[in-house]
Amino acid sequence: MVESDKKKINAQKKQERHFLSINDISKIQFNEILERAESFQVQGTREIKKLPLLRGKTVANLFFEPSTRTRTTFELAAKKLSADVINIDIQTSATRKGESLKDTLRTLESMQTDIFIVRHPESGAAKFIAELVGDHVSVINAGDGRHEHPTQAMVDMFTIRKNKRNFSDLIVSIVGDVNHSRVARSEIHALKLVGVKEIRVVGPKTLIPEQIEKLGVRAFFSLDEGLKDADVIIALRLQRERMQSALLPSEKEYYRCFGLTQERLKLAKKDAIVMHPGPINRGIEIESSVADGTQSVILEQVSNGITVRMAVMAILSALKYQK
Repeated sequence: MVESDKKKINAQKKQERHFLSINDISKIQFNEILERAESFQVQGTREIKKLPLLRGKTVANLFFEPSTRTRTTFELAAKKLSADVINIDIQTSATRKGESLKDTLRTLESMQTDIFIVRHPESGAAKFIAELVGDHVSVINAGDGRHEHPTQAMVDMFTIRKNKRNFSDLIVSIVGDVNHSRVARSEIHALKLVGVKEIRVVGPKTLIPEQIEKLGVRAFFSLDEGLKDADVIIALRLQRERMQSALLPSEKEYYRCFGLTQERLKLAKKDAIVMHPGPINRGIEIESSVADGTQSVILEQVSNGITVRMAVMAILSALKYQK
């Protein structure tokens, strides 16, 4: 075997150890995560809900920006797999006192940490960390800047499959701040992978990336047009913290033009489901009666977040010990 082939194989093995992007996984791996999540959901209905799959392993939540929902679901998922969990508060950690990120990672590795869950405000941070860690560590991207949030996309695909089953017939409308949303990017990659009929992005021109059609989606700048006959509506949170300038006249104006109300929901199919990655800004992105209504599966997404993240961690852990 030539040296270049060895390098390719080693790079592939290293990539399989981590979960950094939807683009890094195949359709087979994608379906394996969904099937494993399904089995964990069944396990959750039984009297004994914990599984020993990560017993003796340590999972570190390495969050460089706040996120109650994502961090909590990862922590619950790890504990349900019997792992030990460390929550690192970066705001008070040694990295704030001058210790480099590399030194922090090495310290955690020396504590026999097996999985790093990384949340970071900079795009590409999870990949950077994955390149620094040793061979015994897996890195899961829990959201990096405006880049991706792959486990949230997997959660949403699992939720859609539970409610709709057949992806190929679906029209999916992603509504809101697509430009600043890492969730939207991962959603688009995932929806393309499962082969939905049509992917739409809907929002004001200032919040829709230029030339986004190159990703295989249709852009709509009218909510009424974007919702027409949709099977799935994914409302996005306004990413105020990642907006670098005033891209909206006001939140009130945004809600008037792009807020998901009961009246606008009628434009979609009668059995359309409403999703939101959270946290919700009620009265800005979505009307409370819609968020809490019969077509909403938002709380279901939260519950599914635990089982899907269990599946990702269990599969990565198993892969490491098969090689």
